[in-house]
Amino acid sequence: MKRERMKYLALVLTLTLIVGCESTQSNARVTSIPTEEWSLRQTTIPDQDSLVSGSTYLSSYSQVYVRSKSYLFSLTGTISIRNTSLQDTVYVERAAYYGTGGKELRNYFEKPIFLAPMETIEIIISEEDVEGGTGDNFVFDWYKSPGVSDPFFEGVFISVHGQQGISFTTQGIRVK
Repeated sequence: MKRERMKYLALVLTLTLIVGCESTQSNARVTSIPTEEWSLRQTTIPDQDSLVSGSTYLSSYSQVYVRSKSYLFSLTGTISIRNTSLQDTVYVERAAYYGTGGKELRNYFEKPIFLAPMETIEIIISEEDVEGGTGDNFVFDWYKSPGVSDPFFEGVFISVHGQQGISFTTQGIRVK
């Protein structure tokens, strides 16, 4: 237990140093990789009758409460989409992002995209993008070959202000 805590503290310290040493960049709102890069991943889903479909829910956190309900701490979210198959491609048809109130704020893909075996892609929700609020979330619709493991969806959330830092992860759950 003590060893795990030491590893965790070392990770937080390392991340704090890395973030603290980076040069200041513009405050441009960056919420995902550029649209033209998503278009390079676009594909037609093969015969859907031969594939298994599913939907995965992932909780996300643009902001969390700190000290009280009147003080919010903004976070950067890395939404990781992973193909866990060693041999088969998976397809993601939709990556719908919802705000705290349940309203769909955006869908990241205009057309289905593919993930090659063992490939990972990411959606980045910048610290400045607080549109989702404290209860934002994603729903991913996907297809895979029968017998292939489900794609894995994970959120990593982090922020550092001065010497104060916070980080945690969430994992998707299959809802269909």
